[in-house]
Amino acid sequence: MTEFLLAFIPLFVAIDVFGVLPLFVALTEGMEQRQKRTLTWEATLTAFVISLLFLVAGKLLFSFLGITESDFRVGGGIVLLVLAVNDLLFSKERKKDVGDSVGVVPIGIPLIMGPAALTTIIILVDSYGYLWTIASLLANMLIVLAVFLQANTIARAMGNAGSRAVAKVAALFLAGIAVMMIRSGVAAMLPK
Repeated sequence: MTEFLLAFIPLFVAIDVFGVLPLFVALTEGMEQRQKRTLTWEATLTAFVISLLFLVAGKLLFSFLGITESDFRVGGGIVLLVLAVNDLLFSKERKKDVGDSVGVVPIGIPLIMGPAALTTIIILVDSYGYLWTIASLLANMLIVLAVFLQANTIARAMGNAGSRAVAKVAALFLAGIAVMMIRSGVAAMLPK
């Protein structure tokens, strides 16, 4: 159970479902409830499938390129740190690019399963293995599904300020996780 929680929490923070919620509500504004439900399933399944493909192909690609776990921890940690700092400082400047199918892009990718979550998945596989990573991924996708199915109710309850506050706290946690990843990657590279 400890491994599950250790895999679940960083992924939950990286996905930041409550930070993405206001964007989801804005992108689905004016849609009928049935259409929102279909879009929610489409976005969640897209994010889940892409993350599974990245989980398998990402490891193979790294092996082919000779990228080590420590290399990826440092590089991924730097990327996560930049994303977290960007979210903390410049979140109001995000741009919405709505295409024909907002369920796949931008909601499924990159809002639900963006660079932070994909980087976290690769790190989690190295740290806790496939079983716990996939279990935590599935649990997180079920939470995303539940939150998005109740998006309007939750967004009204949280309000704009509440949603922004949750997003900022999640970004702080993500920054902390990023620093931990960089530190552990550098420590593994140093001679013992």
